[in-house]
Amino acid sequence: MTNHQRVGAVSNAHAGREFEADAREYFMREEGLNLEGGLSVEIGVGTLKKSHGYDLGSESPPVIVECKSHNWTETGNMPSAKVTMWNEAMYFFHLAPTRFRKVLFVLKAQHPSRKETLAEYYIRLYSHLIPQGVEVVEYDPSSKKARHLKNAV
Repeated sequence: MTNHQRVGAVSNAHAGREFEADAREYFMREEGLNLEGGLSVEIGVGTLKKSHGYDLGSESPPVIVECKSHNWTETGNMPSAKVTMWNEAMYFFHLAPTRFRKVLFVLKAQHPSRKETLAEYYIRLYSHLIPQGVEVVEYDPSSKKARHLKNAV
């Protein structure tokens, strides 16, 4: 196990795949959406485009989902490198075609010393980077329930 290995997980990649499976099951159960893994969408600035694979998605209906199962650090600090990945996801959502529904599906991460979840913290500090229309959905794997968070902007 490395210093950055998730406690209790075989590997961080394995934990990510399990979370994507949770997301896929959630969208099927709650919305009847059959999302495929690794949906490729042409994104880019202007006329130059390149294929980008989203964690989950569907062409019909057009939906793209990025899954992030990040947590606070053990000491309750914001995981800055992980939040950078959330910002990158927002940029990729911004570049994606407008016909797609865009969802950031995140783990409900509550630290005992914090009054807000990681997603609430992210929205409070980085709402200026969240494109209009992007949904932030916070998922609790223990209850299998999700909460749709509103962008503060």
